[in-house]
Amino acid sequence: MKDWALVLGSSSGFGAAACRKLASNGINIYGIHLDRKASRDSIKQLIEELRSNNVDVVFNNMSATDTEKRKTVIEELKSKGDIRIKILMHSLAFGALKPVIDILLDNALQQRQIEMTLDVMANSIIYWSQDLFQAELLKKGSQIFAMTSSGGHRQWKAYGAISAAKASLESYCRQLAFELSEYGIAANAIQAGVTDTPALRKIPENEKMIELASNINPGKRLTTPEDVADIINLIGLSENSWLTGNTIRVDGGEDITG
Repeated sequence: MKDWALVLGSSSGFGAAACRKLASNGINIYGIHLDRKASRDSIKQLIEELRSNNVDVVFNNMSATDTEKRKTVIEELKSKGDIRIKILMHSLAFGALKPVIDILLDNALQQRQIEMTLDVMANSIIYWSQDLFQAELLKKGSQIFAMTSSGGHRQWKAYGAISAAKASLESYCRQLAFELSEYGIAANAIQAGVTDTPALRKIPENEKMIELASNINPGKRLTTPEDVADIINLIGLSENSWLTGNTIRVDGGEDITG
């Protein structure tokens, strides 16, 4: 049986770092990403880097919330024969950054923006987990990881919809852990500390967040994507599913300090 990692949000940040780490340990990689043509060269370079580890690598530029494309990916994975999705990583960062309340209604979050944010950044983990389980690709020893942040229990400027999505994502992980435990499949949320990624740079006043985290973190630095990748590799390659249903802080002690 060949082990694969299915990474939702594989082209940069936490997802790309996890792909690199897992590929270096012999895990085949299937990456889902949604990028413009301008990113094509960097993604091609990443794929070549991953393949240098003598593993199979497939990257698919698509929306992770497209039902028909998701089912096509599942069928493609099934066609590979006796495989297991050893690691399912949810690292999707695509949401609306607008205030909930504003004097000008058009400046505030609209219903469609809230629904889109929750669908991409939270609900999608359920749909992928359901289909992978039904296809018997999630098996005993599989590990599900979802990237959350302290924003799941804290509020920042224009972060309302994403905060709600992160809180929902953590809840979904607990429910998946509860329902999949009898099958030997684990599910955990990973709460990374403040990390300088393309997603962070889109948040209003991100410079203040970076400065604050740098000052309060006991490790005297920001979290890196590689920090998170190391932990996903450590837990994800284990066959033990008893660590499940948690929100695991990978932040050098940032959250307990701030």
